[in-house]
This record gives sequence, C-alpha cells and structure tokens, in this order.
Amino acid sequence: MSDLKELQLRQGAVLAPDSIPLHFGRQEAEYHAALNSAILLERTHEARLQLTGTSRLDLLHRISTNDLLALGAGEGRPTVFINPNARILDRAEIFNLDSGVLLLGEPGRGTMLSSYLQRNIFFGDQVRLADLATIYQQFDLHGPQAAALIERLMTQAPTAIPPLYGFQTVLNDEPVIVMRRKPVVGERWTILASPAQAGAVWQRFIESGAQPAGSLIYNVLRVRAGLPSIGRELSDEYIPLEVGLWDEVSFKKGCYTGQEIIARMESRQRLARILVKLTLSAHVAAPAELYHEGKSAGRLTSS
Repeated sequence: MSDLKELQLRQGAVLAPDSIPLHFGRQEAEYHAALNSAILLERTHEARLQLTGTSRLDLLHRISTNDLLALGAGEGRPTVFINPNARILDRAEIFNLDSGVLLLGEPGRGTMLSSYLQRNIFFGDQVRLADLATIYQQFDLHGPQAAALIERLMTQAPTAIPPLYGFQTVLNDEPVIVMRRKPVVGERWTILASPAQAGAVWQRFIESGAQPAGSLIYNVLRVRAGLPSIGRELSDEYIPLEVGLWDEVSFKKGCYTGQEIIARMESRQRLARILVKLTLSAHVAAPAELYHEGKSAGRLTSS
C-alpha cells in the first residue's frame, strides 16, 4: 500500500473501488470547510494527458469549441469536444505549459480522450500524445483559503497568479505542477506530484490547515455550483449551450467540428432546454423525470 493510501486511511478515509476517498467520516465538516476555509481532495482518477509538438494547439483548436490558438505561456482555457451534431463527447481544461500542453479531463476519461485525440492526428500534424496517469498523482484544493495555502507552501511561484494559469514550482524540494482552474467553490487549484512524493505533498497540505475531503462532497459542491459532469450532463444528449457552458465556446473562431449547429443556436438565442438548479422539499435520486401539472417538464440529472 502506498504512503498516500496509508495516510488517508489513518485520517479516516473510506475508499471507493478505484481507491479514491469517498469521505473521511465527517461529511458535514468537509462541506463547511469547503465554504469557509479549504479542502484537499485526491483526484487521481481524472484524465491527465500531455501533447507536445508544433501542432499541439492546432489539433485541439480544430476539434473543440474554444479558441486555443492564442494561449500564451502558462495560460489555460476550458473547451468542449463535440460531434458533428454538436452533441457533447467530452470536456477538458487546456494549459499551455513549457513542457507541452497539459489536458485535464473528467474522471475515468483518460483512455477515451487519448483515443479520440489520436484518431484526429492526421498526416503532417506534429503532435505527440502521452498519458500522464502513472506519472503524476493529482490533488485539488477548493475553498476561499486555497490560494493562501498555495502561496504559503510553494516556492518559485509567480507573485500574482491569474485565473486559469499553470506553472511549475517546488514543494518539499520536489518539482510539482500547479494550476489555478475554473472554480467549483471559492477557488480551485490542482497540484500534480510524482507518486513517490504524493504522500508527503498530501500531508503537507493537511498540516497547513486543509481539511481532507472526498468525492461525495465534491459532487455536492458541483451540484451546488450548477456544473455539469460526465455521464450526467456532459453526454451526447446535450449540446454545450444547453448545459450552461457558454464561456467554453468561442463564437469568433474559425471552423471546428459541430460549429454550424452551435452558431445557429447562438444566433437564434433559442434553446430547446437549459440546465437549471432546483431546491427540492426532499431528496430525489437522479436520474428522474420531472413533471409540471402532469406534463413532462424535464429531467433531474444530478442531485
């Protein structure tokens, strides 16, 4: 058993079948820490891919919704992969780092994303693709105090870190990659560390005040924020605009897969359905059909 798993179990972790902590025995404390201070989660089950070569941004730009060609050094941007009918295939956040383009995707999607990208690399493209799943462990910091922890623990970090920005720094005398990402609650930071250093990195953040938390609380926070998730709202039943990802679509860039349908729906300002948040009088497990006055009114996708 790894040092990281031993630490998490000693701290009360209940593990899912994929060894990602579900919770640490005090879910209410995890929830309040996310809202008021900072929580630390292991997210090693999320996709981590690296693209190198001169065509790396061109490839991603032509098969996804956002404008990625203008990404400067360290800059990041979320984007959505869609099919010719503009239905969602996957979603990722892209960071243009010195070592190459780093793609952070949804849980369990590394193999699928890698295969999809590989199928879209054509003759003449200068792109090399690597799966970093075994190279880095992944941790997330969420909450209003997350930035303070990053600034206190990291060395060689930029003095002012803008939203959606990544950089390499040092923690415990070892190199790590840090990215400020699209927030779920407060701020969201992702830290990539080698498996050999994962336990030490985890413990350093806990000792500095982060509350260990699990994926169950992450899902609560995601639903609270109205963010779509793979297999729920991120599916081929929906297009990006229907699930609220307007900020992850560029309406100025050139041709990309599914662009015509996206442009048509944006110009008409009419969507057949939209993602909304509901407050229910009792818990209802998703998925579930929703009715109003006896007529179908939609579907509960997450709860």
